[in-house]
Amino acid sequence: MLLYALRLCTSAFSSGEDARLFFHTQLRRNHALTAMLWLASAFGCASPSDQRSTQIARASLDVAPADTDDFGATLPTNADFSARVVSLNPTATEVIYAIGAEQHLVGRSKWDEFPVQVKSVTSLGDGIRPNVEAVLGAKPTLVILYATAENRPAATALRAAGVRTIALRVDHIAQFIALTQRLGIVLGATSRATQVVDSVQASLERVRVATRGLAAPTVVWPLWQSPVMVVGRGSYLDEIMEIAGARNAFHELAAPSPTVSIEEIAKRDPDFVIVSAKTAARLKDIPAWRAVRAVRDGHLIIDDPTLSGRPSVVLGMAANALAQALHPARACGHP
Repeated sequence: MLLYALRLCTSAFSSGEDARLFFHTQLRRNHALTAMLWLASAFGCASPSDQRSTQIARASLDVAPADTDDFGATLPTNADFSARVVSLNPTATEVIYAIGAEQHLVGRSKWDEFPVQVKSVTSLGDGIRPNVEAVLGAKPTLVILYATAENRPAATALRAAGVRTIALRVDHIAQFIALTQRLGIVLGATSRATQVVDSVQASLERVRVATRGLAAPTVVWPLWQSPVMVVGRGSYLDEIMEIAGARNAFHELAAPSPTVSIEEIAKRDPDFVIVSAKTAARLKDIPAWRAVRAVRDGHLIIDDPTLSGRPSVVLGMAANALAQALHPARACGHP
């Protein structure tokens, strides 16, 4: 499931987790613009009113974006700084393409690989504790950082060099929406940003409506094996589970990736365990995991990290895929 990091919402108290999440983003293989075309058809044949879903999506735009970034710096209110953009925030980079503003991009982190076109943009190294001299060498007018404590020194140095710098976190779905809105403003693409937000929100709402009233199975989503870490309430994946019609067995734990024991998982007796294909192939051979009924009975849901790897333009696709796995009778071709 994991090659570089945990697929989870990061914690303000753990900068190490910030780095691991950031590195995990290179697992994503979806083309952002192609994904947006798909989002209009979430969760099989479920067909609540598209107009209602779009109205719900647009409602989020009635709230003005924040005036400051996640480091407290004042955010630009127009596109005056958009001429040369360096994005060291993978979600932001993907959104830049989704809103059609990629012509401004002159630098990225080595982890920014999506969509595939971004590989033609100069890589400037790490996005966590970046090489400030390398970033300045791209002569940016705007730098977008991932907001982790480890990036505060870089933000300070870049601003001291006269470069407008913004740092944004994307821990939850609402923060993805806010990031998209803000980038629409600072890159002069507000209309396209609105379209992206509308599409993602509407697709999520269609999945939510389709699963409303269904019995919600209890689910555990392990993110790391040693120590065992699972999705907690602080992760956007907890939100995806709820939208898809599931109940996170560890929802009451506020951390995005709390450490738990296999014994505790067995005690909570989830109906399903979400794992990668690789993990699923060997989980039943690990004696400790045999204590978990869902593992013994083969009640495993195979996760697709290309959809769930981070909160981005394919959030609706991630929710839809999980909903279909949890509630197959509601998918196309079933009553």
